[in-house]
This record gives sequence, structure tokens and C-alpha cells, in this order.
Amino acid sequence: MFTNTLEDSEKNYPRKLLRRNNWSNLNGTWQFRLDHEKKYNRPNQIPDWPLTIQVPFAPESPASGIGDNDFHSRVWYQRTFEFYKTDMRVILHFGAVDYEARVWINNHYLGHHEGGHTPFSFDVTDLLNSGGDQIITVRADDDPLDLTKPRGKQDWQRHPHSIWYPRTTGIWQTVWMEEVAQTYVERLRCTPMLERWEISIEAFIEGTYKEGLQLEVKVKSGSKLLARDHYEVVNKEVHRKIAMSDPGIDDYRNELLWSPEKPTLIDIEIKLIDEGKVLD
Repeated sequence: MFTNTLEDSEKNYPRKLLRRNNWSNLNGTWQFRLDHEKKYNRPNQIPDWPLTIQVPFAPESPASGIGDNDFHSRVWYQRTFEFYKTDMRVILHFGAVDYEARVWINNHYLGHHEGGHTPFSFDVTDLLNSGGDQIITVRADDDPLDLTKPRGKQDWQRHPHSIWYPRTTGIWQTVWMEEVAQTYVERLRCTPMLERWEISIEAFIEGTYKEGLQLEVKVKSGSKLLARDHYEVVNKEVHRKIAMSDPGIDDYRNELLWSPEKPTLIDIEIKLIDEGKVLD
């Protein structure tokens, strides 16, 4: 079980939306292996781990402890962590891995993700040991000479030239895990609609589903309550618009507008409820 204080979650939680307390940061020292010749395809083929790396720094970065700017077509990562299963689901998150990632838990293949700039996750609950050490292995493939892949300004030459930057290979954003309920809010999208003083709320539910689930939404600015309502979950989704009511002459809504001089943030608290019981 992972436990963090609310203050720690607010300061360090890797995702800006859907902050939860039951999470753990998996950055730090990982075992590492370069595999330029692509000799290995699965973790059980790797004979040893000659290097260590500091995740989430790319091996080209000195901060990684590697600082190797050569071409890296394939690299491997592995680390062990201790975890004891509960009745919660466990989600493994990657902020970004450049370019194509394949992931194993305890030598069981989870799946792969393609795209070096986008986050991805896996539900690892059923592949975890009941308790004790758990092993994560990641294979990252990135052909530095394939100019058809989205690459930003990463250089395809051995040494950076002109406006092009040194390459980035493998894990380059935070790796972390969190516990969620058997039924949980998997994704939340909030969109401001200034011309109508509305906020569009879209929530997507995952896990065990039943009819009658409710989503409670509370919108606040500081200590001021702006809106509070309940919505029925339909087909594992909620799509609603929340309007900021017009108070008349003394229009406090202008105080909600963001600017560099006054970077106002609006907090949204959501609860997934089943017959009065908060699930998530």
C-alpha cells in the first residue's frame, strides 16, 4: 500500500488532475543496459546489468549517471520495489518514454506504447506477487536515424549541430504507481467556456461498473464555493456544463479570470459515489 500526505500529493503528485494520496514515485536508481545490436527481446534473455541509471534522466544526460551521446537504438531498464497487495487496483504510469516502450512486470508482458512525448499506463494488479519484491522491466526502442518519427529538435547526427539538440532515448519523465478503487475515475477533462461563464466537465469511469453511480462535483475558488452538484454516471461517462450564475452588479466572476498578475486557480473536487459510499 502506498501512503502520502495530502500536502505531499499537492506538491509532488506527477499528474495535475486526479490527485490521490495512495501513490509512489518510482524514479531513482534503475539497472540499465545498452543493447545497440538488439540482441535481446525479453527480460529473461538478458545475462546481466552492467550499468545503473538515474530515472527519469535520459542516458544522454550527465544527470542520468551515463552521459553517453552515442546512437542508442535499444536500451533496457529494470528495478525492484516492495509492495503488498490489497483489495485496490494498481496502475503503473509512465510520463514519457522515447520512442517505443515495452513493459514487463515480474517477467509477465504488459504491453507496449508508441510515441515519445505522451503518457501511458497499465493496470498491473493481476500480475503483482501477493507480497514482497516486484520487478519492472522496460525495453525502449528508438531508431535515431528514422526521420519520419516525431522528434522535435533531436539531432539525427552523432554530434548536435545548428539548432538541433542532443538526442533523448528511453525514459525521460516520471515513472510512478498508484492504487485506485475497483471502480474509479480514469480520466477527467475540464474546459473553460468564458463567453458563457461555464466549465465543461467530462469524467470517464473504469473498472467494475454498475448502474446508479453518482459523480459529485464541487467547484471552489479559495474558500468560496462556486458550484456543487451530483450527476448520474451513464455508460461509464459524465458530460456536463457547470454555469457560474450571474450575481448582478457585484460580479465576482471577473475575479476568477486568470492573468500573470493574478494567477487565479479554480479547484474542482470530485467524488464517485455508490449508494452513499465514496468509491473514489
